[in-house]
Amino acid sequence: MTFAALRRTASFWLAIVSVAMLVLTSFMDGESRGNLFVAAGVIPVRLSGFDLPGAVPAWLTPLTSAFLHADWLHLLTNMLLLVWCGLQVERIIGPLRLTALYLLGALGAAIVQWQWDTLSTAPMIGASGAVSAIIGVFSLAYGRPKRVTGQPAADRAIHAAWLLAAWVVIQWMVGVLGEGAGYAIATPAHVGGFVTGLALWPLLKSRPKKDLA
Repeated sequence: MTFAALRRTASFWLAIVSVAMLVLTSFMDGESRGNLFVAAGVIPVRLSGFDLPGAVPAWLTPLTSAFLHADWLHLLTNMLLLVWCGLQVERIIGPLRLTALYLLGALGAAIVQWQWDTLSTAPMIGASGAVSAIIGVFSLAYGRPKRVTGQPAADRAIHAAWLLAAWVVIQWMVGVLGEGAGYAIATPAHVGGFVTGLALWPLLKSRPKKDLA
């Protein structure tokens, strides 16, 4: 894919916005960045009804938080997955649906994180939940279910269940490693985003394939 074609994709512009946000916040001092993460990040207790004056409305934070990252490593990990898997998924569903998948994945991730610990006061930021939704669709779109029952619908359901189980295990391991290294990993949010992608795939795949190259 040429750079000119890449610039016409939603995957590219979603990544650009996230990079731009980190560049802008890198000029802020530590206290100001922390205040921004609190004001625009997903805080479960806020979704449970706790009021935080001057902050972004709680219902909007699943979207604003997806474009904020703690550091360049956090951003790079998410953006590499976004561009790599996002471009492949976008070939099938197009840029508008890819954008909708990304935002709905962020929303699904926030809901699961909130339900996991409704009284948590820790702000959650990052695109991991949104990217997980894209990975979920990528797994179904490009994976091939094994013949287990001989019934295509049942085999697809088993395939999705195995993908979900594998993703849960992977995210649990990432969470354990993150805690050991002193990082807080929003594992439920990652699972929530992935489940959102699996659930949305039947609605998204109706679009004929379109070559973006």
